[in-house]
Amino acid sequence: MGRGSHDCSVLGSFLVLLCLSSAAAQKASTWKTLSGDAPLVIAKGGFSGLFPDSSGFALSFVSASSPSAALWCDVQLTKDGAGICLPDINMNNCTIIPNAYQNGVKTYNVNGVSVKGWFPMDYKSTDLLRDVILKQSIFSRTDKFDGLPIVPVEDVLSKYKTPAVWLNVQYDSFYSQFNLSMRNYILSVSKQYVVDYISSPEVNFLNSLIGRVSNKTKLVFRFLDEHTVEPSTNQTYGSMLKNLTFIKTFASGVLVPKQYILPVTQDNYLQPHTSVVDDAHKAGLKVYAANFANDFLLSYNYSHDPLAEYLSFIDNGAFSVDGVLTDFPITPSAAIGCFTNQNNSKKDHAAKPLVISHNGASGDYPDCTDLAYQKAVTDGADVIDCPVQVTKDGIPICMSSIDLGDVTTVATSQFASQTTIIKDIKDTPGVYSFNLTWEDIVKNLKPRISNPMSNYQMYRNPRNRNAGTFMRLSDFLAFAKGQDLSGVMISVERAAFMAEKLGFGVVDAVIKALDDSGYSKQTAQNVMIQSTNSSVLVKFKQQTKYNLVYMIEENVGDAAPSSVADIKKFADAVSVNTLSIYPATAKFLTNQTNHLVQSLQSAGLPVYVYVLMNEFLSQPYDFFSDATLQINGYVKRLDGGVDGIITDFPATAHRYKLNSCMNMGNNTPVFMLPPQPGGLVQSMLGASMGELRAQPEEPSDQHPTTARCYTLDATRRDHGRRLDLWPRTHARGRRQASARRRPMASVTTPAAPAARPAGRHAAVYVAAMPLRGPKGPGQAMMSAVYSLGLWDLQHFMVLLRPDPARTQALVFDFQPRDPEDVLAAFAVMSQSKIPGVVRRRTLPRVPETRCWLVGHCNGDGDAAVHAADRFSERWPTDLVVGRHDCRDYTNGLVEVLTGEKRVLDSLRSAANGERLTLFSRAISFSRCTDKSCSRYHLEILMDNLPSSVWIVNRELLETETKLATLDHIIREGDCLPVLVEWGNIWISGGP
Repeated sequence: MGRGSHDCSVLGSFLVLLCLSSAAAQKASTWKTLSGDAPLVIAKGGFSGLFPDSSGFALSFVSASSPSAALWCDVQLTKDGAGICLPDINMNNCTIIPNAYQNGVKTYNVNGVSVKGWFPMDYKSTDLLRDVILKQSIFSRTDKFDGLPIVPVEDVLSKYKTPAVWLNVQYDSFYSQFNLSMRNYILSVSKQYVVDYISSPEVNFLNSLIGRVSNKTKLVFRFLDEHTVEPSTNQTYGSMLKNLTFIKTFASGVLVPKQYILPVTQDNYLQPHTSVVDDAHKAGLKVYAANFANDFLLSYNYSHDPLAEYLSFIDNGAFSVDGVLTDFPITPSAAIGCFTNQNNSKKDHAAKPLVISHNGASGDYPDCTDLAYQKAVTDGADVIDCPVQVTKDGIPICMSSIDLGDVTTVATSQFASQTTIIKDIKDTPGVYSFNLTWEDIVKNLKPRISNPMSNYQMYRNPRNRNAGTFMRLSDFLAFAKGQDLSGVMISVERAAFMAEKLGFGVVDAVIKALDDSGYSKQTAQNVMIQSTNSSVLVKFKQQTKYNLVYMIEENVGDAAPSSVADIKKFADAVSVNTLSIYPATAKFLTNQTNHLVQSLQSAGLPVYVYVLMNEFLSQPYDFFSDATLQINGYVKRLDGGVDGIITDFPATAHRYKLNSCMNMGNNTPVFMLPPQPGGLVQSMLGASMGELRAQPEEPSDQHPTTARCYTLDATRRDHGRRLDLWPRTHARGRRQASARRRPMASVTTPAAPAARPAGRHAAVYVAAMPLRGPKGPGQAMMSAVYSLGLWDLQHFMVLLRPDPARTQALVFDFQPRDPEDVLAAFAVMSQSKIPGVVRRRTLPRVPETRCWLVGHCNGDGDAAVHAADRFSERWPTDLVVGRHDCRDYTNGLVEVLTGEKRVLDSLRSAANGERLTLFSRAISFSRCTDKSCSRYHLEILMDNLPSSVWIVNRELLETETKLATLDHIIREGDCLPVLVEWGNIWISGGP
């Protein structure tokens, strides 16, 4: 019985998912592995760095996106001898079993250790599969994906496409105490399925399999902690490491903790590598290294860069391990496929992205010190930066903060008492650079390394905590001039404050320093001046020819043409923060339409993104705790990649520029494609639930929300900046008034009157159906996903109601021909074409939830149906997610039927909680003078507002409009408050 395909659908793709095309990206050189082949990536419990270990989500995420990675399953046995995959024998650590079996706690001696908890051998498999669900076993990781069912071992062996399955048997001797034979179970499944690897830390268990499993099955001895005693031989694992020839008698490889190979000191710095790999290879044993995870504390030598850690095990020039066991298979896949055999000394300053340091290499040394700048140059930065501050004696210096307390040891110096509060700078006390002379600073203070993640107990290089010396601007320019750089960036802030309060002209001082250093008379290095203040850049433009960079501090979603034109008057480039390009909610990228980079670049303005950091806590989950993947996302963003990276860790960005997959065009491995914003949740649902399709055919009367429709003003402006707000889902009971609900107001609303078009006009609706999961844990997961409020977790279709007198509606729907085909998922993830089909079917009635009346056809119902059929017949059926999919079909068909263009953009803005302007035909209290008009619009309010209602200008609602009914609405509503004022609706927070 072979290994099959897990029946999952991944229509909602996440483009950064790594399709491990290692064959396409593999180097031609020979690896220093035992066989000379590329190292094996072993996905521990699937993609367990994000999803619960051994869950269907985790396994599908690997098998549907990383076809060269092996799947790892920790085998546990149940009371009836069935095998399940769980990372821990104590189920309390990886499931929520206490909720199902509160009184099931027991204490056992597990290999010499007393363990209290819940254990699989105390329960039948049917009970566990029915009643117990998984949770993330690492508490520092997100719990958004908890609630998935336990997976049987047989499912891992048969339902997931993978080149290899690795079964790990950790507790054979323990299970034998309960008359459960792990040996018999493994032999049984080995006869039915292909088992590629079997590992165990118990010698007797592996010996018992010799000659009884297939010759193709590789037996691997797993080493535990050096001081732990192996139960079969009574020897410590450390002592057994010295007798590898003995290991070779029953195993073809060894699995060792990574510190066996590269040990670390007590303060977490690397020591020289051991001879374990060489010794094992000499004995004919492959070496697999364990305990890799992107979100674990790495040795400080790696600068919080997980890809650097993998490279130290596979591409160090001395040896290569034969495989790595990891919670994040994407990173070693990229390392193996694209980042080995690099010449890190190579520099190409013209190549994108431009690598710009942020306070030097401030991830490794204190900001703006000589050592930080030296390392930035060594690490391959194209541009190094100097944020200018001024001392009491008028000397411009490079310092990242005007408050010395942020970046120096002033708090423990004799100047600590000189704190002052300067409201123009901040509301809390500080000792500022202009309070001390240059001599005071350089002789009495030490620099202090920045630790932006210190609240999470994550720190930067402690040995370098106070290393380096401060630099004046003149020192910085003299240093940079002799380096292999494309240029320097000088940041100028608070120029007005310095001029007014200190009498110091910082612009003139910078220009003078550049002149004195000879930068105004050379062209070898570009000079960039950056500021958030346009007047500063204007002054530089008037006096110099330097490159001017406008830094936008706020989160912006787009730039209006008029704003871009204004920026071009004083700037040559723009720097924006990370969230302006990839907005995120709850650390998940949102599927927000964002054309900021494209708009700026189209106007000839290069775009630099700031500030990128290697610490995984600074990154949304969509980048998988990998700084390299985050850089890739910004550089390769589909609708406009950035031109430069401003980073605390120039080495990571420089290495990215050298990767061999950088310019592969259509052959780029999928793991080097950028993320599709909002796609992580969408893909995981399809990959895990096995059902990612909209199903509107049988609308239920038990839906938790009420349908609503608004006419809207799609763009909200706030201080000249476009803001994109994202939807929230609010569940509530159906109102009693739903039985008398009238049709919803139209999105396309000509001027009054409020009456419907005369005659037999067909009504046109758009339905947004949620991606549904099966009952049980899948539904729990869906609830968690909806809490993120992602609009694109939906499938759109057009509904046509030809006869107003009948409830029947026709559905026109563009979807993949075979949404369950896992091969289609690969095409989706790479934005390739997949076969699509337009389906037409009949519903007994229009759905009551997530359905909007968007207009009426000009002709009768028959003409409308004919027009829809003709449109569908002509619709190209090659589907490309994000470019030619259900959204394009819905927009196109609605435009044909009603004339409304880009209807989904309008609906999306409404769902996002932007300002909703109800046009005169929907609700226009100011124009309604007779009783029937007011009552009609009040009833629309009843049917469509999802919230409590605050009434302003209550006189507009005369007593004839039955305010008692309105009061009923107020009593029944329990969601967001809504302010109704002169025909406008504002959705806002409040009591």
